[in-house]
Order: sequence, then C-alpha cells, then structure tokens
Amino acid sequence: MKIYVSAAAFRDGNGTADRPFKRIGDAAKIARPGDEVLVAPGIYREYVDPANAGTEDQRITYRSTEPLGAVITGAEEIKSWQPYEGNVWVCQVDNTLFGSYNPYTTYVYGDWYFAGRSKHTGCVYLNDKAMYEASSLEECLQGQVYPCSWEPEASVYKWYTQQEDGKTVLYGNFQGKNPNQEQVEINVRRECFMPSKTGVGYITVSGFTITKAATTWAPPAAYQDGMIGPHWSKGWIIEDCDISNSKCAGISLGKYYDPENDHYFTNKHVKSPTQMERDAVCRGQYHGWLKEKVGSHIVRRCNIHHCEQGGIIGRMGGVFSLIEDNHIHHINNMMELGGAEIAGIKMHAAIDVVYRRNHIHHCTMGIWCDWEAQGTRITQNLFHDNQRPSFTKQLKGGMMSQDIFVEVGHGPTLIDNNILLSDASLRFATQGVAMVHNLICGALTCVGGGTGPRYTPYHIPHRTEVMGFMTILHGDDRFYNNIFVQKWPSDPFTVLHDSTDGVDMENREVGTHVWNGYPTYEEWIAQFDMDTDTPDMSKLAPAQESHLPVWCKGNVYINGAKAWEHETDFLLDQEHPVTVELTEQEGKPVLSTNLYDLLGDFRCAMVDTQVLGKAFQPEEYFENPDGTPITFDRDYFGNHRGTELLPGPFANAEAIGRSLW
Repeated sequence: MKIYVSAAAFRDGNGTADRPFKRIGDAAKIARPGDEVLVAPGIYREYVDPANAGTEDQRITYRSTEPLGAVITGAEEIKSWQPYEGNVWVCQVDNTLFGSYNPYTTYVYGDWYFAGRSKHTGCVYLNDKAMYEASSLEECLQGQVYPCSWEPEASVYKWYTQQEDGKTVLYGNFQGKNPNQEQVEINVRRECFMPSKTGVGYITVSGFTITKAATTWAPPAAYQDGMIGPHWSKGWIIEDCDISNSKCAGISLGKYYDPENDHYFTNKHVKSPTQMERDAVCRGQYHGWLKEKVGSHIVRRCNIHHCEQGGIIGRMGGVFSLIEDNHIHHINNMMELGGAEIAGIKMHAAIDVVYRRNHIHHCTMGIWCDWEAQGTRITQNLFHDNQRPSFTKQLKGGMMSQDIFVEVGHGPTLIDNNILLSDASLRFATQGVAMVHNLICGALTCVGGGTGPRYTPYHIPHRTEVMGFMTILHGDDRFYNNIFVQKWPSDPFTVLHDSTDGVDMENREVGTHVWNGYPTYEEWIAQFDMDTDTPDMSKLAPAQESHLPVWCKGNVYINGAKAWEHETDFLLDQEHPVTVELTEQEGKPVLSTNLYDLLGDFRCAMVDTQVLGKAFQPEEYFENPDGTPITFDRDYFGNHRGTELLPGPFANAEAIGRSLW
C-alpha cells in the first residue's frame, strides 16, 4: 500500500493520494510491512516515531518524492525577537513548548566528556547555521571570536539562555542582522526520525533532509540517540539523505537505554567507564545483541555534515553494517564539545562493518573504531584535512586529530586501498591491523601505547558472542604494498591531556620504523617450545606478555619516510622531490602527484587472505564478513590489478588527475 503525506495539504487527510496526511508521524502509526510512505516536498516540524517494523522480504519505506525536498527538522522558527542591547536581541519561549525535554536546561555531558558541563543540547540557528553558546550574557554582548573554532569568523554569532518564571529566555547576538527578517530557529525536539522502542527493524528512509535536533551526548555505556537511527533493531537502510546540524550525533546506530548502565561513572562516580564498557558488552548479550536481531544496516550516499559530536556513532548496534559512498565533513568544527566520542564516524564494536568509498574531510578525526574492530574493513576511502587548523587554539578536553583511529581491539582490522592525506594517518593504540595498498602521507601515532591494562573482548568470528577478554600486547600488524610519504613536518606534535594537566608529544615521522624493536614472526615463534611433546608452560608467560610480531613487504618510503628495521623488500627514495596535493576541479577532489615517476621498475606481489593469515587473539582470518577470502586485485577505483603490481592504491598512473570521488 502507498501512503501519502504532504505538508501543503489543505487539511489533515487519511493518507490517500487525494487526501494525504499532513504529518509523516501519522503515516508512521499505520505503515505495515510492504508499505511505502511517499512524502511530498515541504518542512515537517515533527518527531517521527515509527510504530511498526517491516520484514526482510517486505520493508517499510519512507521516501521523499523529491530528493531532499522533504525536510524533517527538530527546530521551530522564532519571529518574536525584541531588541535588547547593541547587536543582541531577546525572546521568551514558554517551557510548555518543549514538553518533558527542554534542550535549554539539558546539558551535553556524561561519561567520557572532558570539556566541562557548560553547553546545552539546544542551539540557535541563523539561516541554517549554528550560533555559538556564550557562558554569560556579557560574553554574548561582546560577540568576540572563539579561539578554538575552526571557522572563527562565524564564532562571533553568539547566543545565551536562562530560565525565568517557567520560560526559556534566549539572547542572540546577530551582528547587526534583524532576526525577525532572517530565518532564526531553535532546537525543540531531541530526535527527528527514530523509534522510541527497540526492535523496529527493516525500515528504509530515502531522500530526506534531516536537521537541527537537540541530541544528547552518546558515550558507549549510555543510550545513544541521533537525529535518525534504528534504535537497537535490524536491517535499516538510510540512503540519499542530507543530515546536518545535530547538537551531538547525526545518525545513531547505537546502544539501547539500559537504566543500570547509563552514564554509570557520571551518575555514581565509582566503577571506571572502561569497566562499564565491558559490562555493556556482556549485558548487551542478555538484551539481544545477536546477529539475528541487531545490526546489518546500510548507510549510503548521504551527505552528513556540521554535527558537533559525530556524523555516525554507535556502540554495538551497528554490527555487520555497510557504510558506503557517503560524504562526511565538517564534524566538530565549532569546537564547543570535547570528549572521547567525537569523529566523522565513531563506532564501538564495529564487528564485520565495512566502510567503503566514503569521502571524509575537515573532521576532528575521520573514522574512530573503538574496541572490538573485529572483521572491520576500511577500504577505498578518501581522507584529508582531518586536522586542527594551525590558527586555532586547542580545546581543553578536545580530541586529537587523525584520519583513522583504531583503539584497543584484537583484529582482524583491514585498512586497504585508502588515500590518507592528513598529517596523522592512523592512531595505532591496538593490534591485529593489516594495511594494504594505501597511500599514507601522515604519521602512524601512539604505536605501543595508549591502551593501558584494558582487557577488551574478542568474539567468535562473524558473531557477537564473546570468545574471551585480553589486554593489548601490540603488534600482530601487517604492512604490504603501501606508499609512505613524509608530506607534513616531522617534528613531534604537542597534545594537551584530556582532563588533567600535562601534554603528550606525538610522533609525526612517517613510516613503519615505529615498530623497530618488534619481532619478526620467526623471532617471536622461537620463544615457544614447539619441538617438544611436553612444553614447559612456565616458559610461555614472558612470550605471551610481550609484543606480537610484525610483517612488512613491498612498501615504498619517500621524502624522509622510514622503514621498519627488519623490512627487506622495499623501495626507499630520499633524493627526489615529491609533490602530493589535493586540488578541486569542477567541485571534485583531484590528486596531483609525481609519485609514480619515482617508482621506476619497483613492483610488488599480490596479497590475499592467505598471505595476511589470522589475527592472533581471535584466530580469525583477514577475510570478508561472509567468511570468504579476499584477493587484493582491485584498486581504489575498483580497477583490476594485473601481473605488474604497483604499490599504493592505484593499479596504474592513469588515476592521477581524475576525480577521486
């Protein structure tokens, strides 16, 4: 059945073509498996709460009849502003507008939040652009540049709020503009399109603009909301949408509400947040965290931007998902929020999740795979400018920047055929990673550190059931057929500690040399009594508590990049000048480089699942989510690699000068 919705309808109808509903939420109450909800262009100021699930064979589809023409917004327009002083105007909103959730009394705060309890989940928007929250009316009146902002010229637009006699009072510094003659909106609703109950699966949301919701901080041991998301269900498709201006997360593929483990440390101040993440994994299995019930979502061809925690976030609920062909950019650029859940994509337990063909740039960091990146594959993506601009001040509690962060996992985590152009390519506080056929222009940081004694789970291959827990030994890493370029300065980078005084000095020297001191496989295996029928278990302890081996072959090191001390089959060129620049032609990113002039006749060997072998702790191959082997005979574009294999992400030099996305 087709159900019709039109904001321009003369009056409320019954969902037929002649008498459409005026609200999407009315259609969401009656849609059943196999139904298609067709939404006409217009602005829909509502929270859509789908009541019913589809099935694998009969999905429920919500479709904007004009691409991006149907706008679901969590905001309301305000036209009652009065002059206050200077450039500042004031308005009052009765708190009954907000119901049980007032974004202007609710703070962004919780576990793993480091920047101080000072920002509300509400926001004021001037012509679709978020204004900056002032900490006082005086600061709002001054309207000065916020030094941490990545866009300082926008940071002079301030707002401030306080409560008076059952009303939310809002002040706005509009820098000389009359807010009653502009489009000025405020967050009113927490979410835009998300079931209030779990288990509402097999829904497709296609072609909508989704914007301006007062989402909350979403750490791993808490309920994780977003402007849109499946809320602990299975089989959603979110496609061809424009998703922007979430206070925290754009899309949530995350965790359900568990009252006994919700912001546990913030609320009770006792058990560590890390321990509560372990609890969340085990409790999740009790609450249905199984392949048959949760995950297997698709997020594709979406434009996700200007969200201040993450473009896509999720703890556990995003397992077995496919995230492809998305443009994710300008995430956390306001630098009002700081904490350990911020990235273009931030997912915990991304078991068998594939991230492919995404364009991710101008984010505090690109993709953050935190805990249990087991069977995770990051392939054919373009990363650039995921770094703090040099003119900005570091936010105390703000996150470090890099293209990819893989943290406290046991692998197998596969990173192949990517273009990594930011000054830090990969934060490596993990083990069991394979990097194959990448162009790497930034440093590999945090190697051998950043994990502490954190015992993290590993799982039965291609399942969620926990197989065991183990701390991170580091190593068990593979590097094949990559090109490493020292594009950025090699001086160490100073990073402020998250929530305490002090700094860290991070490596910015490019290459695999940061594994110097790690054993080869032959050195590592020699520690064990392999040639006796009665091995001495007491001799195993030192070997089982030390670094795991590393494999390197077929890599290229240019312009000062350095190789691992045990690598033998590689190309080193420190003599010829190299250029690696990303330009824009007709709105498309294009790579300009002379790298392929420097390769000469250097060639590398084909890599496949058998070459990479198994990650040590889960004893799982670097393979596809369905358990089939991978042969790396396709390049960044999907072109075939023949018998003469070049290192790096391209099968041939013809890729240079063409659009990368």
